[in-house]
Amino acid sequence: MEKAMDAGRQSEVTCVDFWCNEFGMRVRIALRELGVPFEYIEEDLRVRERSELVRRMNPVHRSIPILIHHGRPVCGSVNIVEYIDEVWGQEARLLTGDPADRADARFWADFIDHKVFSSQTRFFTSKGEEKEAAKEELAEHLKRLEEVLGDKCFFSGDNFGFLDVVFIPFSSMFYGYEQHGGINLEVECPKLKRWEKRCRERESVSEVLPDGKVQYELHKKFYGIE
Repeated sequence: MEKAMDAGRQSEVTCVDFWCNEFGMRVRIALRELGVPFEYIEEDLRVRERSELVRRMNPVHRSIPILIHHGRPVCGSVNIVEYIDEVWGQEARLLTGDPADRADARFWADFIDHKVFSSQTRFFTSKGEEKEAAKEELAEHLKRLEEVLGDKCFFSGDNFGFLDVVFIPFSSMFYGYEQHGGINLEVECPKLKRWEKRCRERESVSEVLPDGKVQYELHKKFYGIE
């Protein structure tokens, strides 16, 4: 169960999320990485109806995560991570480098959201030939990200940064990839697996990411996998 950093009685910063939400993990990791105290409010995604708080703070999409700062909501996981970085990243920025480097990081963040997540969903929910096609596509996307990582410790170089925050929550499904369809990342993407290990050694990550087996079992229920 997620535990918030101590933010006192009246929290300046609140994160509304569900513990196994890969998109919300980004927000909680970014807050911890930059040492931002926050209150955590659990929104159980297993319940069909969204809470009054979510409906009020994100009336357009009624989705989480939501960051509430001084009573004002910020929505969209990547958008929130950038907001956190701009507000609290004075000493150590997550999104570093020149404008071209930052644009490149944003490009790959979009790739993760629209390519990796889409393939992951189809991999877990489809059957037969469609499942095999989704499996191959997912594996190719992961290999492409491994190429972007290269021999660096982290995606931005020697320091844990923006793209690491965006992608590391998906590593909580690596166990599921192997159990569900035999995608062995130790063989397919060894550099990515070593990167995962380095990330998980960080307190900001280890305190947020769930156990892979627990994550897979819960997603089996979400996806209706027997």
